[in-house]
Amino acid sequence: MAESALPSAAPAAYIPGMTQLSGDDVAAIRAALLAYFDAAARPLPWRSTDDPYAIWVSEIMAQQTRVETAIPFYERWLRQFPDVDALAAAPLDDVLKAWEGLGYYSRARNLHAAAQVVRERHDGAVPDSYDTLRDLPGVGEYTAGAVSSIAFGGRHAAVDGNARRVLSRLLDIPSPTAAWLRDVAGTLVPADRPGAFNQAVMELGATICTPKSPRCHRCPIARQCRSRAAGTQADRPAATKRKAIPTVDMATAIVRAADGRLLIVRRPARGLLAGMWCFPCVGVTSVADTGAHVYDIARRYATPRGEPCPIGIVDHVFSHRRERYHCYMIDAVPDAVACDEDIEWIGETGTRRPMPRAQQRILSIVRGAERGEVNESGSGSGSVVGSRGRD
Repeated sequence: MAESALPSAAPAAYIPGMTQLSGDDVAAIRAALLAYFDAAARPLPWRSTDDPYAIWVSEIMAQQTRVETAIPFYERWLRQFPDVDALAAAPLDDVLKAWEGLGYYSRARNLHAAAQVVRERHDGAVPDSYDTLRDLPGVGEYTAGAVSSIAFGGRHAAVDGNARRVLSRLLDIPSPTAAWLRDVAGTLVPADRPGAFNQAVMELGATICTPKSPRCHRCPIARQCRSRAAGTQADRPAATKRKAIPTVDMATAIVRAADGRLLIVRRPARGLLAGMWCFPCVGVTSVADTGAHVYDIARRYATPRGEPCPIGIVDHVFSHRRERYHCYMIDAVPDAVACDEDIEWIGETGTRRPMPRAQQRILSIVRGAERGEVNESGSGSGSVVGSRGRD
């Protein structure tokens, strides 16, 4: 494909009457973005290393996570797992615990599994081939392109949400397809400094070409931007209608032993929050039956003593559904019933097991209820309502 022409993969309906970028335009865009990146790029910790493993970790962490949030996790991670071998040898519980609070825990599980593949098949060296990177668990087109270009200088595009917005506005395309974006980005990526160019596009989208109120007067490629010329930048890319996510009510059992210890269980190895540790819960169709479900849950692990008592509610939003945890405390004798599931009874010092953020909020409510604390509305502990989050 000639560098002076845009790819022909875009459906005609998306680009009526659009002329191709000239070779001069492509050269100007490359030069302007690289100069902008050299002068104004944020000093992120992973930009000061050429270690492919550290760059790979940063790319996984930064997906679906704000950069400011990812930085302390990244720094702690590299202290705990400084290289592929250290990560591959670590127990999964330690890996998930280190990831605790970042959400989207499948990223951590896949990173752990991929490190084991790299150790076993590539002698612990992160592969420099785009196609080989794509074969690793959890590595998609974006991650492979980013690691290949940044760590190894491979001429591959890396199109994240920021890059999609920049390219959509640059070429005034309302609804670009993924394939078209890959082709356009691949055309623009230069052979010289492809990693810096990819980062420049993403940096531009994160700091100047933002979703709302883009600062076009500061944009290094404003002269080439067709949306700015047409006055359509606020509408590019076109908004998509989000599907309403369902709310699932969860009967959540806080099973308490006489000495104050609380029961947590490990979730199955597959599915939502796989391998994490949580208070046992089950979905219910009628909130009125929550107490009965909690009693039945408790009987699976111990011998209940008394009736369940409601102590609060925690809402938590996942990418595809909202779970509402209706938390009930129930006293029980812990060792009266044998159980073949992974369980643990935790005391005041908590646990080293990895627990999702929603479960940590539940634990905070439990400790508050035990101390008789009240919430901001002045209600007693039985009506505490938890905060919201995302995993």
